[in-house]
Amino acid sequence: MPTLTAARNAVGLTFFLNGLVFASWVSRIPEVRSSFGLTNGQLGLVLLSIALGSLLALPTTGAVITRWGTVQVVRVGAGAATVGMLAAALGLGNLLWVTVAGLFVYGLGIGVWDVAMNVEGAEVERGLRRTIMPRFHAGFSGGTVVGALLGVLLIEVGVPAVAHLVGIVLLSVVLVWRSSPAFLPVVETPEGHFTSAARAWLEPRTLLIGVMVLALAMTEGTANDWLAVALVDGHDVSHSVGVGGFAVFVLAMTAGRIAGTGLIDRFGRVTVLWSTMALAGTGVLLIVLAEQPVLVVAGIVLWGVGASLGFPVGMSAAADDPRNAAARVSVVSTIGYAAFLAGPPLLGFVGDEVGTLKALLVVAVLLMPAALVVPAAREGRDDRETSPVG
Repeated sequence: MPTLTAARNAVGLTFFLNGLVFASWVSRIPEVRSSFGLTNGQLGLVLLSIALGSLLALPTTGAVITRWGTVQVVRVGAGAATVGMLAAALGLGNLLWVTVAGLFVYGLGIGVWDVAMNVEGAEVERGLRRTIMPRFHAGFSGGTVVGALLGVLLIEVGVPAVAHLVGIVLLSVVLVWRSSPAFLPVVETPEGHFTSAARAWLEPRTLLIGVMVLALAMTEGTANDWLAVALVDGHDVSHSVGVGGFAVFVLAMTAGRIAGTGLIDRFGRVTVLWSTMALAGTGVLLIVLAEQPVLVVAGIVLWGVGASLGFPVGMSAAADDPRNAAARVSVVSTIGYAAFLAGPPLLGFVGDEVGTLKALLVVAVLLMPAALVVPAAREGRDDRETSPVG
């Protein structure tokens, strides 16, 4: 029987590897645009293929998890992500349709991988009886920091994208395969697997949490897809400096997630989310409007901290009741991933009209109505008085 400590460590590693693979791809996005000669709008459509793959996989992943368990599902997701990234890397600069098809398969895999690791993270969080989900997502952010910095280094020394991406995904799938048997079993639902999944789509609280995650996922995802490009275009910096700016963003987001666990246990989800959303909006305004490099860097840090807690808190809130946690996490993830579906092309087309840098203001605008649905994530049970903080 897996132990709680072993499960916690395995989940943390799985989040880290997911982030490592993702950031390795992100570090090559400016190269995708230049190697194929794409406009911002065309690049947005290429990135759209990842979100399309994920959205096809997400709605039924919760039901599949309750049927087969998180171990098998996360292995399938990591395997599909590996195959997709291999194809995307091989097509880069030569065959656009191969890259797009590979990114679609990568999206399928990463969506399945994402739901499985969040469901398992919620099981561990319940076992520990304290907030820990943001720290798992900090592991994801830590993986993105390593991936971004490694990407900067490999780009500077001239390592081809194929060698870079193939090496990362093969290492990651091997480690996921070896560590996942330590996962805890998922709580079974009394209904049929697909019946419980369908019912989750009719729950008002679950849908409101999904809407909140949609806006906050766009807050995070816009930086993933466009921050490096926006810095290159809007502040006239080099490719490596632009990727370095993205690395600063994910480092700040990692710090926010580590600190956020104690803050949530002390002040509650709603107060912390409202505060971080205000930081994110301020950060975006500084990046777009400030001309001094120190203010731009400060804006990147504020945006990173502000974007840090939306997705993990949404996953925890969706999984408050263990009896149907997998289905609810699947629903919230599906709605949230719509941001990754709409975000790249929306920002791309807006960027074609007003410039890549000014297009980031879309994020600040979306945060205002999103604040209205944050109370839906309020704790379903009050563990803060009976469990340790940290």
